[in-house]
Amino acid sequence: MADTPKPIDCDVLVVGSGPSGAVFAKRAAEAGMRVVCLEQGDWVDYSKAISDKPGFELTAPRDWQYVPTKRDNSGDYPISVDDSDIIPLYWNGVGGSSISWAANWMRNLPSDFRVRTLDGVADDWPISYQDLMPHYARTEREFVVSGVAGDPMYPGQDELLPPVDLTRAGRRVAAAQNRLGWHWWPGTNAIATVPRNGMEPCQQRTACMWGCVEKAKASTDRTHWPALIAQGVRLVPNARVVRIELDRQGLARGAVYIDRTTGEEHLAKASVVVIAANGIGTPRLLLSSRVPGKEDGIANRSGLVGKRLMLHPTAAVVGLFDQPLESYRGAWGQVAYTLQFYETSKDRDFVRGSKWSLQPTGSPAQIARRWPWGDENQLWGETFHEEFARRFGRSVSWGIICEDLPDVENHVELDTAAPDDTGMPGVKIHYKTGENSKRMLKFMTERAKESLIEAGAYRTVTAPQSRESGWHILGTAKMGDDPKDSVVDRYGRAHDVTNLFIVDGSVWPTSAGVNPTATIAAFASWSAAHVVASRANQRMAS
Repeated sequence: MADTPKPIDCDVLVVGSGPSGAVFAKRAAEAGMRVVCLEQGDWVDYSKAISDKPGFELTAPRDWQYVPTKRDNSGDYPISVDDSDIIPLYWNGVGGSSISWAANWMRNLPSDFRVRTLDGVADDWPISYQDLMPHYARTEREFVVSGVAGDPMYPGQDELLPPVDLTRAGRRVAAAQNRLGWHWWPGTNAIATVPRNGMEPCQQRTACMWGCVEKAKASTDRTHWPALIAQGVRLVPNARVVRIELDRQGLARGAVYIDRTTGEEHLAKASVVVIAANGIGTPRLLLSSRVPGKEDGIANRSGLVGKRLMLHPTAAVVGLFDQPLESYRGAWGQVAYTLQFYETSKDRDFVRGSKWSLQPTGSPAQIARRWPWGDENQLWGETFHEEFARRFGRSVSWGIICEDLPDVENHVELDTAAPDDTGMPGVKIHYKTGENSKRMLKFMTERAKESLIEAGAYRTVTAPQSRESGWHILGTAKMGDDPKDSVVDRYGRAHDVTNLFIVDGSVWPTSAGVNPTATIAAFASWSAAHVVASRANQRMAS
């Protein structure tokens, strides 16, 4: 018979162990608060990280599958994407989606916090780049971020670890960017290039999303949780939170969770409850936490829980070169990036802009799986060996991320007809790519072609937006100063439940046009600093 789990009664209860949950837990624990984290998934089995062995390319799609509709991880729940242009991608387990991310680390730009003021669309954030600057710096050290400080697009960035290798392909494209007079900068990645914080240097296997065998890519199961557990923070895996429990005053008493190893239900009590479950899991939990008088879920007076889903439409443009570029090696995150077309320009038919990441094109099987992209680019057939030789190690890709404008029609809703193994409803995703994003993608792919042709590509191939590209799940629990049109305040505190905080990407009013993890982590740090500073005045459930 399994041992009865130790009852939970703590100062801070965190739901979710990814970047935002881990950072919040770290700040609270450092302040002497008693912290417990509930994680619905389990620890990753790194014996399956075999990118240094011949069988890697055969097993990686099975063992490190990041598309939730294609896998059966222990922490997963039903998700319907029939009505979505893009499939949200995430990992349920200790470390959250930092397990399967590519480790691109990009701060939001100052303009990203002032979209309404600058461009007359969407909303301004209630906080600024300057507010988050010290939190960016602190989390960059914790996530072993490598790169080069001084990009003029990012005021006040501190020194980082040395950058990953620009690679032969990167140097060629960087020179082309210089000739065009276009911005570029060495890639910033949460990837160690020297031993630091228990991590080891990257060996450039282009395997970042399929289990880093070197322990170079930052994921919070490596960078945060071992040290936090040693310091006394309690992490409970396989604990699916099915609802937030409120008292008669409307304050959070804690969270009801199911121990997925025994099927037993428990109440974890806490003075402060923090949700860090990503832009899908957070609205799922809030909407499932129904109480009398709150049939639409808790923290939902504005009616915006689950609404305004943003998913960053993407595209890729690949250049084919006659010269060997060794592009089977390098950091899969980004060896370089450009923000040349990031800000709104009056001579374009869209607002806001994009960040491009320069990436290697990978190992033999990665090349074979990524092609063909349309009949005219057919790789397989009688000329396979000839065509493969022309691509392998001789191609490089610009990956394009487009800012996604918020739209209330894009949303997450409960799917009561498809419950998970605890009886909690699954989710349905409703998402259509906006016309602004479509026009932006068209413009950006044409400019990316120009860059690669200038670099010497004899041919370019555009990979249109893939459904399996929803890495960045944002906007479903909007942050704002007015409770009438937002779910949480500038610190992530729910307007309706004053000891409930949300600190993941769901609180974003706008999506920006860069990879979001840096700002998600910085916001969690900002929120935790507020909780720590104001804890003497914090109202708590009776």
